[in-house]
Amino acid sequence: MEPNAMGRIDIDAPAERVYALISDPGTLAELAGEYTGYRWLGGATRARPGARFRGDNRNGIRRWSTFCTIDEADEGARFAFEVTFGPIRVSRWQYDIEQAEGGCRVTERTWDRRPGWFRAVSGPVVGVRDRDERNRANIAATLRRLKERAES
Repeated sequence: MEPNAMGRIDIDAPAERVYALISDPGTLAELAGEYTGYRWLGGATRARPGARFRGDNRNGIRRWSTFCTIDEADEGARFAFEVTFGPIRVSRWQYDIEQAEGGCRVTERTWDRRPGWFRAVSGPVVGVRDRDERNRANIAATLRRLKERAES
């Protein structure tokens, strides 16, 4: 299945450094658009398959939380997690890192997993009319910030 939004950037830094930045939910919150913070759940303390964290999100004055389960944590290659709101599947976020000349190439993708009825409700609640377009803009901003951080 094709992602609903994606972006790609070349970064002049080792894949391991880039992976360390994106697999840390706190650093990722500093780089991302709507995602603003986290709290590990169930005794988790690091990114590994099965680890869970609560993600805090903001759009203007609107705030909401989601629950995230890491399902892939392949150091230097891929970091991915599934997002839910209660029992409702919301999305999947995936970061793929490939070796490239002078560093690495990062591809960020997201898949919208919300059922149709939830899309109709959640859009107005969080203040986002076109989720795919918003995610494309957020991905572009996240990747620019990731590049700046990794190369500094």
